[in-house]
Amino acid sequence: MLDFFLELDLWMQALIATLFTWTMTGVGASFVFFTKEVNEKFLNIMLGFAGGIMIAASFWSLLEPAIGMSEDHPIGPWFPVAVGFLLGGLLIYLFDKLIPHIHRNSNQLEGLRAEERRRSTLLVFAMTFHNIPEGLAIGVAFGAAAASQDPALIIGAITLSLGIGFQNIPEGAAVSLPLRGEGMSRRKSFFYGWMSAIVEPIFAVVGVLLIAFMTPILPYALAVAAGAMIFVVVEEVIPSTQRYGYADIAAISLMVGFTLMMILDVSLG
Repeated sequence: MLDFFLELDLWMQALIATLFTWTMTGVGASFVFFTKEVNEKFLNIMLGFAGGIMIAASFWSLLEPAIGMSEDHPIGPWFPVAVGFLLGGLLIYLFDKLIPHIHRNSNQLEGLRAEERRRSTLLVFAMTFHNIPEGLAIGVAFGAAAASQDPALIIGAITLSLGIGFQNIPEGAAVSLPLRGEGMSRRKSFFYGWMSAIVEPIFAVVGVLLIAFMTPILPYALAVAAGAMIFVVVEEVIPSTQRYGYADIAAISLMVGFTLMMILDVSLG
């Protein structure tokens, strides 16, 4: 099965990987069919776990390969990684100020003309915005693997996809369950929860094409994806787990998620 996957075109590998992560979002969104209300303790545990996976993936699947590719840089191997990492955070910051959205467990409207939209729409926008860097990260990772022809990077890209897929389960639930809590039907809550991750396959292909046409920027692109993911974790995922008295168990879940992703990356990559 793996041999067949590796024989596919690069963009097809990235597309299949993100279709998997999108499906995992649907699995999480389907929780709305089995529960009548939002279980904040459960969501905080799962989102903490997701945050840990994203942090670990940002280093071992993105920043570490970028550092290795930058060894011959005239300024130093740290330069492309530092520039790309900060740029990734800046891009998400700008999107955060422009795209109308509202974070889970928050009443603060963010983005342009957010007050003109329904809360349910803003919740979907928030998670959709959250999924953009994840899709981009997978696409860039597969692009890096193809450009370098390093088997370790191919395994790293697959591991990154698995990790993001696992952490998409709680993210799907974090959209569908609050929508249900606001009175939306189960079917619509599931649909919008699942569709919030449709941007992942789209931006994965964008990431692959970006690397295909601009190979010299590869270390920068990997670092941009890492910076974007870390910004999302710090700005949205972690704060959303620090309410309702479940901060400690969410922090423990983050540690577990980080450890699991680290084990996957180190042992498989």
